[in-house]
Formats: sequence, structure tokens, C-alpha cells
Amino acid sequence: MLKMKKISTTYDMKVFTDEGDYFGDVEESIINGNKIYGWRIKATKSSVLNRVISNAKGVIVPHQLVKAIGDIMLISKSAVPSYEGKEEQ
Repeated sequence: MLKMKKISTTYDMKVFTDEGDYFGDVEESIINGNKIYGWRIKATKSSVLNRVISNAKGVIVPHQLVKAIGDIMLISKSAVPSYEGKEEQ
């Protein structure tokens, strides 16, 4: 069964990749007509996004890469083209 949510409940929602890495926080949704086109995700200090693109404030993730939205947003790891998983230290 499809559950409906207000789009305002997604703001500041935590975003994780399908491999379990913390990606960032939802900052804004991009709507074209009556469909969601994409999501603007802001990079936070502890996110994978911040490590990959350290100088940028965030990225726009196309809605097609979103796998699930519930208490968190789950996206495909291919949302960042240079994604290589967790850094070895």
C-alpha cells in the first residue's frame, strides 16, 4: 500500500546510501509541475558527501535515485559519480 507524506516532513531528514553511509540532510525538494524532479541535499561535517566534495555546500539528487522515504531517505550510492565507499584510514 502506498503511504502519502507531506513534502514538508522531509526537510532536514537524514539521507543514507543503500550501503549504509550517511550522505547528508535534505535541504529542499525540486518540483516540476506536479512531480518531484529532485532533492537538494546539504553536506554536513560527518557525511560522505562532505568528504567527496569538500568545498561544495551540497548536491542535487534526481528523484529516480531515491529508493525509499520513511524516517530517513535511502538513495542509491550512484548519487555521487565519484563515490568509492568508505575511506580506508
